[in-house]
Amino acid sequence: MAFIDIKNLSFSYPNDEKKVLNNISLTIEEGEFIVLCGSTGCGKSTLLKQLKVDLAPHGSKTGDIFYQNQSIDSLDTRIASSQIGYVLQNPDNQIVTDKVWHELAFGLENLGLPSSSIRRKVAEMASFFGIEKWFRKKTSDLSGGQKQLLNLASIMVMNPKLLILDEPTSQLDPIAASEFISTLSKINKELSLTIILVEHRLEDVFAHADKVGVLDNGDLLAFDEPRNISKVLSDHPILHSLPTPVKIYNELSRNDDCPLTIREGRDWLLKHFKDNNNSSIPIEPKIQNKNNVILEMKDVWFRYDKKLSDVLTGTSLKIYEKEIFCILGGNGSGKTTALTLFSRINKPHKGKIILNGKNINKYTSKDLYHNNLALLPQNPQTTFVTNQVEKEFKEIIKTMKYNNLEAELKVNKIINRLNIKNLIKKHPYDLSGGEQQKVALSKILLLEPNIILLDEPTKGIDAYSKIELANILKELKDEGRTILMVSHDIEFAAEYSDRCALFFDGDVVSVDEPYAFFSGNNFYTTSANKMSRNIFDNAITSKDVVHLCKSVKTQNII
Repeated sequence: MAFIDIKNLSFSYPNDEKKVLNNISLTIEEGEFIVLCGSTGCGKSTLLKQLKVDLAPHGSKTGDIFYQNQSIDSLDTRIASSQIGYVLQNPDNQIVTDKVWHELAFGLENLGLPSSSIRRKVAEMASFFGIEKWFRKKTSDLSGGQKQLLNLASIMVMNPKLLILDEPTSQLDPIAASEFISTLSKINKELSLTIILVEHRLEDVFAHADKVGVLDNGDLLAFDEPRNISKVLSDHPILHSLPTPVKIYNELSRNDDCPLTIREGRDWLLKHFKDNNNSSIPIEPKIQNKNNVILEMKDVWFRYDKKLSDVLTGTSLKIYEKEIFCILGGNGSGKTTALTLFSRINKPHKGKIILNGKNINKYTSKDLYHNNLALLPQNPQTTFVTNQVEKEFKEIIKTMKYNNLEAELKVNKIINRLNIKNLIKKHPYDLSGGEQQKVALSKILLLEPNIILLDEPTKGIDAYSKIELANILKELKDEGRTILMVSHDIEFAAEYSDRCALFFDGDVVSVDEPYAFFSGNNFYTTSANKMSRNIFDNAITSKDVVHLCKSVKTQNII
């Protein structure tokens, strides 16, 4: 008997003829770790929500879902609540109480368990997840990683049989994300808990999966073991999303087993492409306009409240004209705070922000935000003010006072540039996270700013959409724009940035061009660099590794 049995499941949203899920059939055995992936808007999150009845969206559904041989629609509410746990993408959206200990107890209290049982279960779970040190903290004082771990623990304390997670690492820094995935793997192996996880970031999670499901435009293209996925999908955009060892393996067309982890990837490189001369990627400077500083932070100190500690502590940073600059660092290191200061949402209590050689406080709001500077926040929903994407664009048109012809040309250009024509009649809140990100970016581009500030622009979008975004950023740079972005996406920063900075403890500890920056880091670096270090020099992307492997192969043939 299958633990989860999905039979011929189709679904479409109200007033939309297009099927978001199209005749999906799959079976999941108890204790399996399942990873679902696919392009933005392919139906992954919709499929997950069908497994949690109280989150299931309204719409037209056909087909059946069975949970332990019982229709999921007829499950007792208590069973559905306690046995099927769901972790949301945004950790803040799931926390409902003010204290950590109360959050852990909240679900058990709603199930009506006696106090003695609640105390025992909460203590056990806090110990298992290492929460004791912040057990009595306010939930608002936790980092993003701690909040997501708390959400997981709050579900696990109810002893679920099925754990569903929708991109739980999308807002975590790389180290916190890796630790979170390791925790999931530990739970899966030690408790034999069935896990279904939707993820775009596959580097850490792919090797832990028993099966990987790939969705595309509502169809299930593949459902197989991780090592077989690239063989089943020989030429598909999802291949861009696969872990670095898998991508490199695919590019080099070997016939042996596909490596899944960094360790397997290193062994595989040493077996096939060992180069005693340590081939190297030459480091060439990307930035030519180092004398033209467009945005600067001078000895800036900032705290959110006079009673709190400083978030930024004497930070100084220069951004040059026409560059793509990426700020990296852990959750709580001051990255987003820096963006709010650069955009004048917040003001430092000491130090200066300089824009085009002039103190940013000297600009009027109109001068600052019209054709000069714009910020895309981490949560794209905060930019939406209407009930339709098309109306969102009209709000910007009204603000910028474009005439009808200008408006039509500019909107059509941006719609085509971001490939969102199919979204313009939809409500922004009905879109997937990645689609919301695209619409919010479209609004920002309509403002035609010279400087574009982006907070986690790759959050929630698939690898192919990241390539599209990178092409847009490069086009904007060629048009003379400057892009400053905060990101947890190391691979994206390595491939597309002109310079990177590492924030730590409220200050900038390192600024350099990508090859020097990532080659000089041991842990805060790309998977390609970890996989090829001491085999090749300065390789920081999968393309670099593939290029050097082909060079070694050519030399060996000669």
